[in-house]
Amino acid sequence: MTTRSLAILQSNYLPWKGYFDIIHDVDLFIFYDDLQYTKNDWRNRNRIKTGNGAEWITIPAGEDSNRLVCEVTIANPLWQTKHWKTIQQNYGRCPHFSRYAPFFQDFYLGREWKSLSQLNHYLIREIAREFLGITTEFRDSREYAAKGQKLERLLDLVRMTGAARYVSGPAAQDYVDPHRFSELGVELVWKDYSGYPEYPQRYPPFEHRLSILDLLFNVGPAAPWYIWGWRSDPGNPPGPAPV
Repeated sequence: MTTRSLAILQSNYLPWKGYFDIIHDVDLFIFYDDLQYTKNDWRNRNRIKTGNGAEWITIPAGEDSNRLVCEVTIANPLWQTKHWKTIQQNYGRCPHFSRYAPFFQDFYLGREWKSLSQLNHYLIREIAREFLGITTEFRDSREYAAKGQKLERLLDLVRMTGAARYVSGPAAQDYVDPHRFSELGVELVWKDYSGYPEYPQRYPPFEHRLSILDLLFNVGPAAPWYIWGWRSDPGNPPGPAPV
């Protein structure tokens, strides 16, 4: 069966809204975690809004650079309690914090995570499906056993899915050759992150590049409109839902 549209990305910790925008754009989303782990990147950290501006929350993942993302283990669970307290302190007074608090409290306090990749996949899938209403299919790149290096390996993944359209983040323009996709008969689409509307956000000035937590806690069920809905319905966002 041919997959109409596809995106392939490494998993991130509590990604920003643009990550979920790409997921919403496609029929199949593949987590690409059998790649080199990069320190000080989005794999194990993200930014939240605080009274002192945007600050990082980081999962301690060790200093070893000779690992794939899917091989990164987490030895000490103390970060889970720390992150939950930090989130409570900075978002506890947001209009929709109580709506999502049970899920995140269970994630941080009710489970112990040993694998960075597994916890990222869980968060992304659950947020996409349960909170944003995204119906995209999720798969893992390890299911495909793609061959080659770098672009060749990516193209092999695309080829095996039978995708007709591939949606890529703009950063990939540094290494992706559009002609190679044309040779496969695959339409290459560069995601445009511009134009996102601002939303009521604590601690001005407004910032877009924050974890999805910021959008969820501040606007609740209206979040999809602020990610993709505004493009087809550019009027006013949905009214506030009951908290």
